[in-house]
Amino acid sequence: MLIFVTGAAGQLGFDVMRELARRPHTAVASDLAERSAEHENYIPLDITDAGAVERALTELRPDAVIHCAAWTAVDAAEDNQAAVRRINVDGTANLARSCRRVGAKVVYISTDYVFDGGGTEPWRPDCADFAPLNVYGKSKLDGERAVTAELERFFIVRTSWVFGAHGNNFVKTALRAGRTHDSVRMVNDQIGAPTYTPDLAHLLCDMVETDKYGIYHATNEGGHISWYDFTCEIYRQAGLSTEEIPVTTEEYGLSKAKRPLNSRLDTRKLSESGFTPLPPWQDALGRYLRETKEVNIHGSVDQHHCSCL
Repeated sequence: MLIFVTGAAGQLGFDVMRELARRPHTAVASDLAERSAEHENYIPLDITDAGAVERALTELRPDAVIHCAAWTAVDAAEDNQAAVRRINVDGTANLARSCRRVGAKVVYISTDYVFDGGGTEPWRPDCADFAPLNVYGKSKLDGERAVTAELERFFIVRTSWVFGAHGNNFVKTALRAGRTHDSVRMVNDQIGAPTYTPDLAHLLCDMVETDKYGIYHATNEGGHISWYDFTCEIYRQAGLSTEEIPVTTEEYGLSKAKRPLNSRLDTRKLSESGFTPLPPWQDALGRYLRETKEVNIHGSVDQHHCSCL
């Protein structure tokens, strides 16, 4: 298969390309940069330019598109609603229309943020009780709708708490804070599950090789936890003695965008459809720390998740 990957410079897209390199497919990467030192088969593409998307896909005629490109800065989205919608909604619609014309299947990455975070039960893939709390969540839900309106052959994969070696993420933030402060405050009433990008990339590539279309939820297994719980395990595995102080979202109070308290995603459909569930997040965290050698911790502190004392 010829597989086209958007957002290949990002955290997930990078690992999707790395996974595809292990498989008997031709993968073409794309992102905004004019050229890439990391991907041999690469074309620059602004997905908000409908004409450019049409030309690229008409020329390539891919069998599948794995759509990883997105605006993912949740707090910044609140002040940049028009730009967020151009990327997450209009850009996705451009891709979906062009994929329909060339007959390509699509894998669209979505988020737990399409739900309002009420209750304590895990959200099922077939749940339609959508009520996103912030601009980012609304844009990703409308991106889903753009895909379903244009295509019959699609996978929508909702995930949460994504982290990987190639890019900024919560684990890097927590390590940086833990190594520069004696104690950190962590939110303990937002509950979900981490997702390691190499594990998710493996699943996405498994999916695109099938015709088991539909909406799925995918996170690492190992149980639902809070950001506080996650931080405690990060510090334990990294050998840090930093004090972790649990606080509620209200007590924390620094985020511009409202976050869902219940980000639990029901992932059972994966195994029911014959896909291998992602490994436990504790194991994924250990692999991440070994891959990064515990030193890849650059980047600013994400004010949604932790603050330092």
